[in-house]
Amino acid sequence: MIQTTSSNIAQIEYWNTKAGETWAKFQEALDRQIEGLGLAAMDALKPKEGEHIIDIGCGCGQTSLDLGSRVGAAGSVVGVDISKPMLEVARRRPRPVPDLRVTFRLLDAESDDLGGTCFDAAFSRFGVMFFGDPVVAFTNIRRSLKPSGRLVFVCWRPLNQNPWMRAPLEAALPLLPPIAPPDPTAPGPFAFADAGRVRSILRAAEFGSVKVSPFDSAIGGGTLEQTLQLALNVGPLGVALRENPERMEAVANAVSDLLSKYVTPNGVLMPAAVWIVSAHNENRS
Repeated sequence: MIQTTSSNIAQIEYWNTKAGETWAKFQEALDRQIEGLGLAAMDALKPKEGEHIIDIGCGCGQTSLDLGSRVGAAGSVVGVDISKPMLEVARRRPRPVPDLRVTFRLLDAESDDLGGTCFDAAFSRFGVMFFGDPVVAFTNIRRSLKPSGRLVFVCWRPLNQNPWMRAPLEAALPLLPPIAPPDPTAPGPFAFADAGRVRSILRAAEFGSVKVSPFDSAIGGGTLEQTLQLALNVGPLGVALRENPERMEAVANAVSDLLSKYVTPNGVLMPAAVWIVSAHNENRS
């Protein structure tokens, strides 16, 4: 049960209303879009058979089930998230193999008890950029790890390096009221775009051996219509259109024209830039 004293109250409300409902609705398309980035981070984690892993911000559960397949029946995975709509999807998903020990829990990784020194590793695919107090959150995550336990997560590099989100937004901006630039350190998808900030947060949370590595890939794979619907509903453009629904038709036409330039025989593919971050729990106290 999520604590009401969490500094994540605004995020908890956000991910249990429109945002969580949107991600649950578009789960298949979103999984297809970012699956490769999560798998690259999972390769960096190198899960071992029999390990116990916590998946932070597990969302609709794809990464938790992938991790579960890697650790096998002798291991276990606990997926935690603050979004009830997304966890409902996660719990309904079919298990890829029998006897998979994967459970999903409604918890706030910043403030809730994740279990003391019980996990070999913590993992996250785009689930750690939304904490109200990231140092407190990562300290809490570290305390759930065994001595020398591993942390690996993937997060976005700056918006200007991510055409998959930047280009549709730029195509739409002339058709929308002015959008105030976001606080680059506020909770949100690009809160960890600055590698130096990520290192500082993890070191303040007493992680060691911090490594922040760039990774680039083309993402997507959906049809033009599927990709258009994602662009119109997810991220900063999705937020702007929820506030200005009367602009939807004009924006959709402009974004569709833009996305058509990225159509390939394998669907719409657009460049994406992320950090793959790794660290270890070097605090033995």
